[in-house]
Amino acid sequence: MHTKKNDYTFVIKPKTALLDINLAEIWRYRDLVLLLVRRDFVSFYKQTILGPIWFLVQPLLTTFMYMLIFGNIAKLSTDGIPQILFYLAGVTCWSYFAECLTKTSETFTANAAIFGKVYFPRLIIPISIIISCMIRLAIQVSLFFIVLAYYLIFTKEGVHITWAAALFPVLIIMMGLLGLGLGIIFSSLTTKYRDLRFLLAFGVQLLMFATPVVYPLSMTSEKYRWIIAANPFTSIIETFRFAFLGSGEFNLSYFMYSLVFTLVLLAIGVVVFNKVEKSFMDTV
Repeated sequence: MHTKKNDYTFVIKPKTALLDINLAEIWRYRDLVLLLVRRDFVSFYKQTILGPIWFLVQPLLTTFMYMLIFGNIAKLSTDGIPQILFYLAGVTCWSYFAECLTKTSETFTANAAIFGKVYFPRLIIPISIIISCMIRLAIQVSLFFIVLAYYLIFTKEGVHITWAAALFPVLIIMMGLLGLGLGIIFSSLTTKYRDLRFLLAFGVQLLMFATPVVYPLSMTSEKYRWIIAANPFTSIIETFRFAFLGSGEFNLSYFMYSLVFTLVLLAIGVVVFNKVEKSFMDTV
């Protein structure tokens, strides 16, 4: 029997434009996004003793290690801010970005079996990763705020919240989108070049030292500061510290550079992702 076009309830068409992002279609699959977020969150602490407490143990242990090595042994400056607050702020921001980057970089290789069996917008996978990582970020940021509240209430060590705290939601979105954009680029490239996975793991560690995570931007010399400032994450972490600790600096030109860089990188990532998803099953 002949079927009219209007009888179809859903039509799958090939993408023709590299920047073809059907947001309505992604919204239609929002239940799948929530299911993937729940899966990622539950699988992280399933069959563990401490469970979600690991989300707190990890940043605390890392912060204490930085306090010992960089604060007490190397004697690096923290701009007069208590070491635990200074390093915890850096660890919280960097951990979210690094986790978004490394996990989204495995989108194609880790989900090849699913992609080959059922259709859904492929961008749903990296988007769900960003959201699930955001849940862990919320737990770690809560820990940071608890420590911050203690110093604001019981001590007088020059810590204060500034007007830049209003930019906090923007900073979170920028961190997530920066990790998403760079992650899907690496995910697209690793379908052909598997060696990039090792380069990424090594590169993330090196990139942290090119970001003011364990040292303030003010500590760098004027001659080389532009190199650190060229890192788009530098402005994000400096703005975060300026917002909640009163240290660091807010440079509007650096901040706008990071914002534009993030959006451009995300656009490039979507272009590469859309191009690779058409034929990645032939190479994975």
